[in-house]
Amino acid sequence: MIKAVVFDFDGLILDSETSVYNAIQEIFSEHSSHMPLEVWQQCIGTKDFLDPFEYLEEQISKKVDSDGLRAMHHERVVAMLEGTSALPGVEDYMEAAKELGLKIGLATSSSRAWVTGYLEKLNLLPYFDCIKTADDVEHVKPDPALYREAVKCLGVKPEEAIAFEDSANGARAAKKAGLYCVVIPNEVTKGLVFGDVDHQMETMAELQFKELLRKFK
Repeated sequence: MIKAVVFDFDGLILDSETSVYNAIQEIFSEHSSHMPLEVWQQCIGTKDFLDPFEYLEEQISKKVDSDGLRAMHHERVVAMLEGTSALPGVEDYMEAAKELGLKIGLATSSSRAWVTGYLEKLNLLPYFDCIKTADDVEHVKPDPALYREAVKCLGVKPEEAIAFEDSANGARAAKKAGLYCVVIPNEVTKGLVFGDVDHQMETMAELQFKELLRKFK
């Protein structure tokens, strides 16, 4: 029996992944360069896999102000996300899970400050019984630690929980931890190969939560 659901954040609840990539692309373009999507996709859902500004230096064969560009990138992402809403069906799924008495968790490779700030803006923070972030583990996705910590915090077994993910790194982490995994790709992850996941759909809005649960009985 499913007793809990665990959501990823970036690209799954809020499509920050597209803004992050677009802002990187703007900066690279201003330096007469380009960040290939297939390179960037390897970074999605994890942390410290690739320093984009080291990659930029390699492409243009000269030094850049990495700290300055990092700050600029963050400012542009925040500006792009101003006024954005949760992705389709997200709050409906959380509401349905609460009504059914399921525990709700979050497992993200991002920082707690980043995640909780946006969950508050989206009025979604009260839905969560447990939030696990990069601040809570030594290794982030695709390592399974975040999901293991999330289900432990929720008081359920891994096989009693469904993870919702948008990235290949996240899906690998969920499956390694023993959870079921439903993938909902976004604009920058939809071309990825997700491997042995349990279900995939375009948005949460395409299938009611109760209908999805029937697939796991």
